[in-house]
Amino acid sequence: MSVLHTILWFLVAIGILVVVHEFGHYLAARLAGVKVLRFSVGFGKPLVSRRFGRDRTEWTLSALPFGGYVKMLDEREGEVPAAEAHRSFNRATVWRRIGIVSAGPIANFLLAIVFYWALLVHGLPALKPLIGEPPAGTPAAQAGSRWNWPTAAACGSMRSRWTPKIWSATPCGRWASCVTIPRSSRSSARCCPTALPPARVCSLTTV
Repeated sequence: MSVLHTILWFLVAIGILVVVHEFGHYLAARLAGVKVLRFSVGFGKPLVSRRFGRDRTEWTLSALPFGGYVKMLDEREGEVPAAEAHRSFNRATVWRRIGIVSAGPIANFLLAIVFYWALLVHGLPALKPLIGEPPAGTPAAQAGSRWNWPTAAACGSMRSRWTPKIWSATPCGRWASCVTIPRSSRSSARCCPTALPPARVCSLTTV
């Protein structure tokens, strides 16, 4: 089932990228006055096809979903009525053609910005750094630190979450680990033992 889910979401991701990419070409062509004959998601035999708009552009879903294309009016690909020759891609100015060709990658770049913005707003799941109960007799216990409290900093850097990168950065010496831990709601104490391994001194519980 997980393999099917992976394949399904892969096709969804490819579909989104293709639609946004090709829509960039389509929109730029329309703005440049070039007639679009077909907007296709996928290659090969059309499975679903409908015509919309003033130009009766054909919107198609094809059999092979690994890509897509936008077909524009072009005198190099066939005979074009004289009344529509000025709307051919080959008659557009160089800068307009450059804009049409580059609009697809630009659309994908803007899509990436939107996705990262959404992740920034929504946030990502992460491990929460909480101090585990220190063993009796350790410097952490003697300092009166309270366990199950969130850490304020590790190795001098502020921490609001715990990641594998932070785990590797936590040891500050051969047998030392520096973690700022709150003693109360308004104060904190720094635990920097040098005689015991980090795992035995300020154990971290992640939830």
